[in-house]
Amino acid sequence: MESEKCSPCPSASDKTPDILVLGAGVIGITTAYALARRGFSVTIADREAGPAQGASFANGAQLSYAYTDALAQPSLLRKMPFLFAGLDPAFRVRLSPDPDFFRWGLAFLRNCTQAQFDSNTLATLRLGLESQAAMADLRERHPFDFAHTVPGKMHIFRDEGSLNHSRTVAALKRSAGVEQEILTSAQAMAIEPALHDAGPIAGALWTPSDEVGDPYRFCKGLLAVLVSRYGLKTAYRFSAAQITQKRDAVIVVDDEGNELSASNVVVCLGAQTPRFLAPLGIRAPIAAMKGYSFTAPPGKYAPTVSITDAARKIVYCRLGDSMRVAGLAELNNNDPAPDPARLRHLIDQAKAAMPYAVDYEAIRSGWAGLRPMTPNSQPVISQAGQRIFLNVGHGMLGWTLAAGSAERVSALVEQSIGQHRQIRKAS
Repeated sequence: MESEKCSPCPSASDKTPDILVLGAGVIGITTAYALARRGFSVTIADREAGPAQGASFANGAQLSYAYTDALAQPSLLRKMPFLFAGLDPAFRVRLSPDPDFFRWGLAFLRNCTQAQFDSNTLATLRLGLESQAAMADLRERHPFDFAHTVPGKMHIFRDEGSLNHSRTVAALKRSAGVEQEILTSAQAMAIEPALHDAGPIAGALWTPSDEVGDPYRFCKGLLAVLVSRYGLKTAYRFSAAQITQKRDAVIVVDDEGNELSASNVVVCLGAQTPRFLAPLGIRAPIAAMKGYSFTAPPGKYAPTVSITDAARKIVYCRLGDSMRVAGLAELNNNDPAPDPARLRHLIDQAKAAMPYAVDYEAIRSGWAGLRPMTPNSQPVISQAGQRIFLNVGHGMLGWTLAAGSAERVSALVEQSIGQHRQIRKAS
């Protein structure tokens, strides 16, 4: 276990911290920030040797605040036999006899109605807009470089049916104050000339307000701010294994017997959450969704706006002097190691769709990560015990929803601690 040292500051003592945050990805780091900004002393722990080594390391990098469409929707029901047969190379489902996954699947099916899709999409959209505002406030308070830009986001559609569906969903979001524009193929190419080499498209959905940023650089930059300005303490190589609630504290033990204690714990462990909480009888409805990415120099016709090819389920994102390309979805795959064949498939599909967007001969790195999916595509932000809080289950929108989720869970913690203090004074 390692701890970073900081200069003399309010929380740099050996006293039990107010909050222990488990998980140092974008969810954990932003949660630690929201809590520290409220005046709490915070320690953050992670099983890796540094921050953002899991699902936050090299994800799609798009801050898609307006693209919050729930995965569960009526159209997916018709595709289920196709998916279960493994005939969709972009989206696979790994079936298993695990009762937790069976329960997850039933809950997912219950969310595949139009009413649930609309409700889930709008609920996540509200959180997305909160997150956009929280991120803007964070950047104003603590400006540091993480390749943040506002290039806008464009979904391209290869057939009229998909384009018409996007038109319906855009109308739904308009009721929440989000402006998205349906473009013809000519209009899309006028905004992003790189689409001239993307093959025939029926049209596009254009959201000029969506942003991008490197989540790994963000986590490192915000961590430096937290240590230097807010007295954050860190515990790396701490693989949380057991948690015990006591009257005035929570004790977490790692798999080597090391202990960390705090007055309260916020769990931000992503896909690891269900196994960690099971001994307490706390159920977290999360299934792992494995995704892939690769990073390479821009090609000779690299896009400047973020592009999502809806048919191939591939995203292209410009990050400074690099292109990040992400895609594929493998539900209930808990192995975080990149499969070389699947990574090769992503590269081949990306090249077929946009052959000049990326320098495919100079790929710098390939990556895979486990995204924690809930049946309704909404994160679980709740108080699960007297001193245990959850901020988990953000699925493919963890980077997008991080700042807003951090504010919500921190408000819960603040309210709970305030109530405890009032009870103590009354007694």
